[in-house]
Amino acid sequence: MTYRVLPTSTGYEEEGKASWYGEEFHGRRTSSGEPYDMHAMTGAHRTLPLPTYVEVTNLENGRRAVIRINDRGPFKSDRILDVSHAAAVKLGLVGPGTARVRVRALEPAAR
Repeated sequence: MTYRVLPTSTGYEEEGKASWYGEEFHGRRTSSGEPYDMHAMTGAHRTLPLPTYVEVTNLENGRRAVIRINDRGPFKSDRILDVSHAAAVKLGLVGPGTARVRVRALEPAAR
């Protein structure tokens, strides 16, 4: 699958379906080159620059999490985001497996 990465995450916001990935990927190399850590607050997105921090809101239960995008995916066309197991726990995705979410890029703090 080929991705066209956005030149910047500025102003990025999107709603769609998210899922999570866990133990079977733990320790495998991510697109950023670092090993996947299912206990870290990370995620996979098709087009956001690596790394980008995003606020993810589960629109079904209102739970929120800030995660760092460090991987590419998801590989199912009806999904916009895959999150780590730790993020899935915080967002309440583990039981249902997927949920409708809002993803909003966070701007770096001014120095």
